[in-house]
Order: sequence, then structure tokens, then C-alpha cells
Amino acid sequence: PHAVALALWYHDAIYWPWSKHNEERSADWASRFILGQGLPATLAQTVHQHILDTRHTPGPLTGDAQWVVDIDLSILGQSDAVYRQFERNVRREYFFVRWPLYVAGRSGVLQGFLDRPRIYGTDFFVQRFEAQARSNLSNALKALQDGKIYA
Repeated sequence: PHAVALALWYHDAIYWPWSKHNEERSADWASRFILGQGLPATLAQTVHQHILDTRHTPGPLTGDAQWVVDIDLSILGQSDAVYRQFERNVRREYFFVRWPLYVAGRSGVLQGFLDRPRIYGTDFFVQRFEAQARSNLSNALKALQDGKIYA
């Protein structure tokens, strides 16, 4: 549980919307902190890997790593109103990306999650959030394809 908690606290510690290295930098920072506190190297290694797992690349995850990733993705399965606000906030983060490029990039992300057999890896998250996440992602994708952003 300590590794999960630390990974969740640190996974977005460094977040620059234009960077593709946020997870790596956050994982490195977490490792430095953990080791600097005299905590076990195995804890630092586990937290480092959990943070790298939040890159959400398709592939098998097991155990605590899957819980970290599912918790990170839990926003996708929230109520329609909460998810719409999330999408508006994502657009604000990427304000510097011109609309056509934003639509292409964001559509690719949303479709990537929809193309997975399961968005969430744990049965708990599948049962609790999968259906709503698929609905939210489909609605957001349609809005982008229609040239709209949630108002």
C-alpha cells in the first residue's frame, strides 16, 4: 500500500502538457525522494515502475500496478457532468495546440481507450466504471468529430 500511495502522489508531480517525459521525470523524482529518506531501494524501484505504468500504454499489468493505473483512469468513468468538465480542463491545458491538431491528437487518445477490450484492469473498476467510461469517451469523441468542445 505504501508503494501505491507514493506512486499516486508522485505520478503527476512533474507535468508539462507539451512534454512526453512527465512520467519518467516524476518517477525519477519519487525515487530520489524515497532513497533520500533512507527508505528501501525496493520501495523506490516499485514506485518508479508504478509511475511509469501510468503512461497507459497497452499491455498486461498485474497486482498493485493495475490498481495504480485504474485509480489514475477513474476520471474516465465519472458522471457525465464531471467528465465534461474534465474534457474542458484538458482543452485548457492544451490551449497552445491549434484546434485541428488538438482534435486529431485527443481523438486518438480517446479512441485508443475505446479500442481496448477493457479500459480498466481490475474487476472492481470494470464493474464500477467501465460502462460510464465508454459512454463518456464515445460522447467526447463524437463532440470532437462534430467540431465541438463541451460547453
